Amino acid sequence: MVVEVIISSNAKDLNRIFDYNVPEEKKTKVHIGSKVLVPFGTMRRAQEGFVIGIKEKSEYKIKDILNIEEGLQESKVVLAKLMANKYFCNISECIKLMLPPGTTAQNIENRVKEKVAKFVYLKKTGEEISEEIERKVLKSDKQIRTLNFLIQNDEVLLSELIIFAETSNSVVKTLEKNGYVEIIEKEINRNPFRNKNIVPTKDLELTKQQQKAFNKIEASINDKQFNEYLIHGVTGSRKNRNISATYSEKY
Repeated sequence: MVVEVIISSNAKDLNRIFDYNVPEEKKTKVHIGSKVLVPFGTMRRAQEGFVIGIKEKSEYKIKDILNIEEGLQESKVVLAKLMANKYFCNISECIKLMLPPGTTAQNIENRVKEKVAKFVYLKKTGEEISEEIERKVLKSDKQIRTLNFLIQNDEVLLSELIIFAETSNSVVKTLEKNGYVEIIEKEINRNPFRNKNIVPTKDLELTKQQQKAFNKIEASINDKQFNEYLIHGVTGSRKNRNISATYSEKY
């Protein structure tokens, strides 16, 4: 399998596809939109890029990709290509517009770091655990409460399990030692918007003149008469969002 990669760079010379081989063990992880690290030219540091195409083979002698991460949905890659074609810019520039803040810094040390967290999973079925509770094999209230919480939830962060099940790290460790649960470390993506309270805005109330202009343009669009309109108003008043003052058809 060969992937077509766009390097994350604003350089015009790099606004083209570079082919890379996908090792056998990585084939199931890659898809159009994947973020990848690849060797590039004589650079010592691996470069970041995005997969924008997949094919069977390449006509060139190519290198292996080094790492694969979740990136974008394929539909966003398609949109990035359309934007680049329309606005005569690099595909990588359009891709960056769709990425969360903190993930596009060239210096990796300045990016939002990936976080490793511990998750707890059941190693026995709910039926097996219920049976052992009935047979008094399990007697500890904390252990039973912890297992019942896990039965109702497929995977749980260790830190959240301790809080919501009112248990402790030592109880979970004991359950792991006795073969009831398994603790696995997983890398998770940190969401820079997680602690931000984003309040949805309400529709603005238009003035009479604005409403008149809006109705005229909306009627034209609904009738599939795509005319051009010149909106008059104060510079910087966001006429593209709030239809201001008066209008006149542009011929």
